[in-house]
Amino acid sequence: MRKTITLAALCLTAMLPITSCDAPGRQAVETAAIRPADISDFHLLYSQNCSGCHGASGQGALTVGIGRPVYLAIADDATIRKTIEQGRPGTPMPAFAQKSGGMLTNAQIDILVHGIRTWANPAAFAKTDPPAYAASEAADATRGAEIFKVSCAPCHGPEGRGARAIADPSYLALVTDQHLRTVIIVGMPNFGMPDWRSHSKPLTDTDVGDLVAWLAAQREPLSAQLKH
Repeated sequence: MRKTITLAALCLTAMLPITSCDAPGRQAVETAAIRPADISDFHLLYSQNCSGCHGASGQGALTVGIGRPVYLAIADDATIRKTIEQGRPGTPMPAFAQKSGGMLTNAQIDILVHGIRTWANPAAFAKTDPPAYAASEAADATRGAEIFKVSCAPCHGPEGRGARAIADPSYLALVTDQHLRTVIIVGMPNFGMPDWRSHSKPLTDTDVGDLVAWLAAQREPLSAQLKH
């Protein structure tokens, strides 16, 4: 009789972990789901919303590397926040703020801005100033064409219609003048494009503005785009 009771007790004890709250199956069921608006981890927010285009750690993929020191030397927090909130209308960059139709809260956008800023390296530009993020003076497209021949045509081809056809109207229809300016300054090393320093000579703020003006002049009018 004692042996029977002891055997029953052992069987009951062996079953307890299977039915307890510590069992993996039970624990997974009882774990509360996290709402998208409650996610507060920078790396998770970045990987879900930014890395597909801007690359891991902001090093660049399909577009500008927003984690690169050059970009962070020219773009302040207000610029980064505005771009995340409102996107770039008419381009593949969407608006992420809830108030603009996106999914991210103001707090989550703050987390992204502060997290991206941690990739900056101010010491890298202690002895040199890159051109400004935004244009501040009138540009000369004719002069820009001459700068393009010297600094850009060796890679992009004559008139920018080579293998890396940056002056192709189909490409220009997808990007803003500000994007062109940013790419010229920051470069896209993942595609072999250097930043403003690595040309026949470093590009000045005026050079960048004139290049953008010439590229913008290569866009087809909207009426012509609609016919394609």
